[in-house]
Amino acid sequence: MDAFELDVPLGKVRGLRAGTAGATSVLALHGWLDNAASFIPLAPHLAGVDLRAVDLPGHGASDHLAAGADYSFAGAVHSVLDIADALGWERFALLGHSMGAGIASLVAAACPERVTRLVAIEALGALAETPENTVSRLRDAVAATRALPGKRLRVFPDLEIAVRARMKANGLTEPVARLLVERGVVAVEGGWSWSSDPRLTLPTMVRMTEAQVDDLVAGITCPTRVVFADPAQVYLPDALRRARAARLPDGDMTIIAGSHHLHMEDPQAVADAIGDFLVR
Repeated sequence: MDAFELDVPLGKVRGLRAGTAGATSVLALHGWLDNAASFIPLAPHLAGVDLRAVDLPGHGASDHLAAGADYSFAGAVHSVLDIADALGWERFALLGHSMGAGIASLVAAACPERVTRLVAIEALGALAETPENTVSRLRDAVAATRALPGKRLRVFPDLEIAVRARMKANGLTEPVARLLVERGVVAVEGGWSWSSDPRLTLPTMVRMTEAQVDDLVAGITCPTRVVFADPAQVYLPDALRRARAARLPDGDMTIIAGSHHLHMEDPQAVADAIGDFLVR
């Protein structure tokens, strides 16, 4: 994949490009603390697309948000639209993994006139919260935010240690972890540190309720294909993800045996599940 760079209101957004210029425009959004390299294994298996995989703000090689700003799904919606505007894309398809699929869900629901199709891998809608946890979540998020300036970033003396740490944290194989790590670190005194903004690790202050997520998913009117791994993630159990997918006005769901990063670990199977859906 070839590198590219865009100027958007928040600063520089960088990413990787594959496919054919002038083909179906597809914007790929990675998961939390991942980066554009998330789509390197899958890209060669997708035909008929102009694929742009971006490092979302605060991730990979893209700029961090300004001091005092915070990372929210609402803000991410505008970032995606700003990226599409900078690409000159009035209408485009979205391909998202995990957090990126959640953000893509919001964009598709909020701007049906701009999103032609949606492929959501390992997420649909947003992470929900029960109403009775509203105050405790708010307090935890504020406390963590106020304490963040006093924390020191971890420095890895050797890149191989960072790769092993990522493998352990996410259950990734070495080649997959290496792709994400090599794009997700920056050289510092004493070795390497994650390039992602530490603010990304803070708890979300306010989340939707499940009822709100239901309404969100029901508002995704574009054709949607959801791809989930088996076994299901703890935070999105099988019964819940099936219920969400059933609320799509024009959607279908495929379940593939694999891990959370199945689009990297088994890209051919995921590409087969996507088929020609993005280019119809």
